[in-house]
Amino acid sequence: MKFSKLSQLFLVSSIGLLVATVFSACAITTIDYVFVACSAGSGNASAGQIMTYAVDSQSGALRTGAPTVASGGTNPVSMVVSPNYENLYVANAGNSTIVHFTLGLHGELTADSHTVTLTTTPIAMAVNTAGTYLYVVSCTAATNTAFPTLSCSGGATLTEYALSSGAIGSVTSAQTLKLYGAYAAYSGDILVPTGLTVLTNNSVVSGNTVYVTAYDLSAYNPGCTSCVTSTANPGWIFGYTIGSSGALSPLSTPYEAGIKPTAIAATPVDRYLYVIDYAQGQLIGYTILDGGSILSFLPSGPFRTGNEPSAITIDPRGMFIYATNSLDSTVSPYAINLASGVPTGTASSTNSTDTEPVAIVIDPALGRFVYTANYLGNSISGFRLDATSGALSQNQATPYPTGSKPAAVASVPHGNYSTQAVTP
Repeated sequence: MKFSKLSQLFLVSSIGLLVATVFSACAITTIDYVFVACSAGSGNASAGQIMTYAVDSQSGALRTGAPTVASGGTNPVSMVVSPNYENLYVANAGNSTIVHFTLGLHGELTADSHTVTLTTTPIAMAVNTAGTYLYVVSCTAATNTAFPTLSCSGGATLTEYALSSGAIGSVTSAQTLKLYGAYAAYSGDILVPTGLTVLTNNSVVSGNTVYVTAYDLSAYNPGCTSCVTSTANPGWIFGYTIGSSGALSPLSTPYEAGIKPTAIAATPVDRYLYVIDYAQGQLIGYTILDGGSILSFLPSGPFRTGNEPSAITIDPRGMFIYATNSLDSTVSPYAINLASGVPTGTASSTNSTDTEPVAIVIDPALGRFVYTANYLGNSISGFRLDATSGALSQNQATPYPTGSKPAAVASVPHGNYSTQAVTP
């Protein structure tokens, strides 16, 4: 068969277009890196590790990223990233250490020499928006307990460390968690800290507020009825303002927070605060007043979650809440009424994860992908976030395998991808 030159040109152009289309369809653009803290083996003494995954911009699918690194201890339970996305901190409950890693351009993690060893067991961490302080809540771990059911025998403490170019410095302030003020009669109760968050306050250090969730083991101890020796309310939020020198000062009163609050999050503009109650399967909301010094319960709350909610996050635009339900192995999405703060479940209120999700994160580059760390599933589950309704749909090939017992998850944007945020 003979072709005219025009036909030959058309054929070559068509083939070139087809090849270009195939290669374009196969091109993968990384918008974020997701980090998962887990263990290298199934035993309690197994070394901790941090695995890195790259996020595909189109599907949200995860693929293996930079090499896995040691977490610097055993039983890693918490991770937090600095606001400039240049530093990552890991809390290892097994050897009571906080390890600092610097972040490379392509998600590479490099441990530096600034490792802190605590005298108590770390449980949760947060970094203030200015990147000048690292906050750690810890306690004296009770015998034969471990994450995610770790309990305390005392020593619940909030500690503030100075940060300098990401490096962990000295302790600048510390507060013992105990009931005080109108609840001083219960000051001897044993408290178990569970979560931690810092208000944004436009990056101004002075005047920020740190909130810690905890439950009263002396008032709520389902494993030992005879151990219940207090009539205090079981669940609490403790608030501390930060002075210009970093000094922490407790609010005038702690606030009641259900029975067993397990996680806490605030909207990006510090308007509303939300806590999940593991024992009652509910979401408790508060309006933040006077710069964080006063909390007021939202009307018509609390709000239902699934069974045994374990972690909570709010999308970067401050429009949606996502809570993991560890017993159900699901994620519950809620849309926030920006005028009242009242959360409403979305149309697809049941989204299955792998077994026992205990941590959750939203990608910061686009703010449209949600990932959970599944403790007994040894995996990450991925979802696409509908930017209009907040509803979730599963990502391609989810769940993605991890090491043993993943307990914490964090994410950073890749390169120059801007993070998503709005002022509601």
